Amino acid sequence: MPTVDDILEHIGEFNFFQKQTFLLLALISAAFTPIYVGIVFLGFTPDHRCRSPGVAELSRRCGWSLAEELNYTVPGPGPEGQAFPRRCRRYEVDWNQSALGCVDPLAGLAANSSLLPLGPCRHGWVYDTPGSSIVTEFNLVCTNSWMLDLFQSAVNVGFFIGSVGIGYIADRFGRKLCLLITILINASSGVLVAISPTYTWMLIFRLIQGLVSKAGWLIGYILITEFVGLSYRRTVGIFYQVAFTVGLLVLAGVAYALPHWRWLQFTVTLPNFCFLLYYWCVPESPRWLISQNKDAKAMKIIKHIAKKNGKSLPASLQSLGPDEEVGEKLNPSFLDLVRTPQIRKHTLILMYNWNLGVLVCSSMCDIGGIITPFLVYRLTNIWHELPLVVFAVVGLIAGGLVLLLPETKGKTLPETIEEAENMQRPRKNKEKMIYLQVEKLDTPPN
Repeated sequence: MPTVDDILEHIGEFNFFQKQTFLLLALISAAFTPIYVGIVFLGFTPDHRCRSPGVAELSRRCGWSLAEELNYTVPGPGPEGQAFPRRCRRYEVDWNQSALGCVDPLAGLAANSSLLPLGPCRHGWVYDTPGSSIVTEFNLVCTNSWMLDLFQSAVNVGFFIGSVGIGYIADRFGRKLCLLITILINASSGVLVAISPTYTWMLIFRLIQGLVSKAGWLIGYILITEFVGLSYRRTVGIFYQVAFTVGLLVLAGVAYALPHWRWLQFTVTLPNFCFLLYYWCVPESPRWLISQNKDAKAMKIIKHIAKKNGKSLPASLQSLGPDEEVGEKLNPSFLDLVRTPQIRKHTLILMYNWNLGVLVCSSMCDIGGIITPFLVYRLTNIWHELPLVVFAVVGLIAGGLVLLLPETKGKTLPETIEEAENMQRPRKNKEKMIYLQVEKLDTPPN
């Protein structure tokens, strides 16, 4: 009984239908970029200083330039590599008193301005930026800077939960339905982020975006690889992720043109509603339909693909079978990843690296994304270059661990746990035995 791959060899493995579907799904990959790295622009932290009542009026009266105002009224940068006092502390001075002069106004209060008492920013901050970000609107600086870390960690929590659960959901309810639902929720929550009146509501809606956005991205990846023939799966998988990179370039240009975070969030979110039109453009995966014993629906879609590709479906191929036929039903489990020594070693290395892994290893990437914001921003308070040192050490360890993985170039990939366990073990030389068939002729005795 022919499989879907057998049929695709006749009706086209990557013809018009697959190319059209790939371009449509690649747009989803590109649109995922603002959620994945949008914090760079939404959470931009400009130079800032404490707002001190009376400073602006004194600056106008004295005719100071901005540089003079900062020199006279803002504390110095503190120890080398740290700008904390300048950004998060203010002189405990009443700038409205008339005794202050225009030339070094603090000279009459202390012989050295470093001896003046410093206090927290009680009246907010002044930000040196023409635009806005969630940092400037909700004052996520100084003692509140951890709230910016939490904002990014929340979306990574969503990525982790969504990517772990989407496999089961897509297998249970179908790829197309899950894709459309994740698109709708993603677009709606993105708009709600843009209009959130408070930080708490913004955090909740961002978490929801994380839950569905990466899940939708993964479903798009699954769909396009299931529509193409076997020889094209790797290629479309690579270019599906290239579309994500193109999204990075577009996002940078849009963020430059729209420096205000709410308008930026609106602009990158609204196109997602257009993806709901895929209800009429992208069919369900015939492979999934066959796995659910819905052969009639799968054949209808296959005939649609053949028509789009300008091919005819031979009568001999109009009966379907599963892609893999096994005599015994297998019940794979996540525990299989750690049950045996070699697979356990490979799993742990890939979870650390996340370069070749799928699902579980990808989820470990999300766990790293949860921790990293707190790690990076807090380490910079200790030493500005410390995050770079940490990442360099982690990268060197990752490179060393990869050397422990088996080489797969030019080798048949294992299909069972036993084969995976024996990949690095030297094979014993088997004795070559030649069997000759000797035919004995029965000849009558003389």
